[in-house]
Amino acid sequence: MKSISFQHVNLTSCYLFEKHELNRTTTINAVYDRFYETGRIGAFDFKYKEGDETKPHVFWDSDVAKWIEGASYIISKVPTPELEQKIDSLVEKIKTHQDENGYFNIYFTVCEPNARFTQRSAHELYSAGHLIEAAIAYDKATGKKDFLNCMEKYANYIYKVFIEDKSAAFRFPGHEEIELALIKLYRHTGNKKYIVLAKNFLDERGIDKNEYRPDIQAHMPVLKQNEAVGHSVRAVYLYTGMALLAQEIHNIESEYGKDAILNAINNIWEDITLRKMYITGGIGADFFGEAFSTKYDLPSDIAYTETCAGIGLVFFAQEMLSFENNAKYADVIERVLYNGLLSGLSIDGKSFFYENPLEINLTEHISKRRFPITQRVECFECSCCPPNLNRFLSSIGNYIYGADGDTLYVNQYIASELEYDGITSKIETDYPNDNKIAVTVSGVKYIALRIPEWCDNFKINKSYSIVNGYAIIENDESKILLELDMPVKLNFSNPSVLRTAGKVCISRGPVVYCAEGIDNKNEKNQDENYNILHKFYFSKDTVFETKFDEYFGLHVVDAKCDLIDDFAEGTLYSSSFPKFKETKLRLIPYNCFANRDESDMLIWFQYK
Repeated sequence: MKSISFQHVNLTSCYLFEKHELNRTTTINAVYDRFYETGRIGAFDFKYKEGDETKPHVFWDSDVAKWIEGASYIISKVPTPELEQKIDSLVEKIKTHQDENGYFNIYFTVCEPNARFTQRSAHELYSAGHLIEAAIAYDKATGKKDFLNCMEKYANYIYKVFIEDKSAAFRFPGHEEIELALIKLYRHTGNKKYIVLAKNFLDERGIDKNEYRPDIQAHMPVLKQNEAVGHSVRAVYLYTGMALLAQEIHNIESEYGKDAILNAINNIWEDITLRKMYITGGIGADFFGEAFSTKYDLPSDIAYTETCAGIGLVFFAQEMLSFENNAKYADVIERVLYNGLLSGLSIDGKSFFYENPLEINLTEHISKRRFPITQRVECFECSCCPPNLNRFLSSIGNYIYGADGDTLYVNQYIASELEYDGITSKIETDYPNDNKIAVTVSGVKYIALRIPEWCDNFKINKSYSIVNGYAIIENDESKILLELDMPVKLNFSNPSVLRTAGKVCISRGPVVYCAEGIDNKNEKNQDENYNILHKFYFSKDTVFETKFDEYFGLHVVDAKCDLIDDFAEGTLYSSSFPKFKETKLRLIPYNCFANRDESDMLIWFQYK
């Protein structure tokens, strides 16, 4: 199916609408202010001299570029003069300081001017990619061409260096991103040079055995890769670029076709979603290299699961939908959206997680082992995630609808209105707090409603057939009512996931739940300094109660479960069966953890 751009969609209400608005009114400004304070914005003045206190980093261009892209999406829907003025100021500085040949990079102009394109891992092409995406977004939002002209000039120079002159010290980037950006630039301008350059960067990766680098997906040619390895953000940007190339490969001369690319990315997709993805949709388990680990290695307390990796997985899933109208891709998008992506943003919209652990034991942080931080911060030294959330949340409307021939697909249940190519649609819902969804559509013959993989039973007030996870309904332009059963459920992991084997995770609809120590004190000793959450046991008879919580914006869950009440007091081990008592455990949406006081946190619980 063809995804329908957020430009044709107006969000109207419900939980994700609130996050969209929080980003527009608060987060976009909070990120800019921190970038101003840390020198990222000022770096565009190109005034740095050796010895100055604030030295630009190699990735600062990309941080600001993602912010520009997110701000551009906001401007395109809601004119915001303050944001437009800030972007215009940055564009003027880009125009002023861009080399005559087109080159633009702050670090390699003011810090190492003689080292351009000599360091594969120095983020030059990665930053260029984000600048290109930002320029496209700003052109679409305002019609102002200066930024786009600058980035076309830069892309043309990169083409000259890597295709014509072959004068760079490396043949492909260390951090993927420019590949997908170039394909988007080709789509926006029609200039085939850009897709040729993107294909070149993909083709060159992994062909030289002397450059064997699994960490940057350069261990074999991309068409032969069949599992997700290495740095997780780089990986999903690569796979997204491959999917985009497969969509356009017929437009350029190539020694291979779409099927060859699809074979690789289909295998990679299965490897990620069946063996290397957390229940929250997070990917990248390993701190060392911010990378995918081996299959089924998904530790909770040291989980890396970078926010950017979750966003990249959504990008990858969205492009997979273009090849197959299969709800499994939209299911993964939903899992990431409500869990491992929004956990990267605080409830007030001003602070962020780079890593998103699935368990916090505060006493372990006293040890010398390495754990993720337990509280969000406003800015990181490597602050790629905050502006990535800016651009994602401001364009979240991209993921609601898709079209294929005479069928409109509804992929995500977000209250919204659509006007696109003679099609109008209205979704009315308070999903996921409410399980009822009303959809009214005109202009197409069929409507396809995704039936989420978590839903065991549902009702529709129309006749339908199920195809690849979608309920296909012949459209008579009257209101369609969909009701999804949304009980609280116990989820088990594959027993090969050793860290969670035999344990359970709680969910309601698409929302995964956790418990925090702040809500669940030890009745015997309020001062115990270890995590008592591991003492709670669930069973198939556990009773759940739910209620809406205004602070979290979602339902919380109270579970009547068992707590170890007495374990042979004074002993470390015992052959006596532990004694249990019935108690209540408060569970909150996982994406809302760490928004109050510092606290223990747990997703996976004991089961008996």
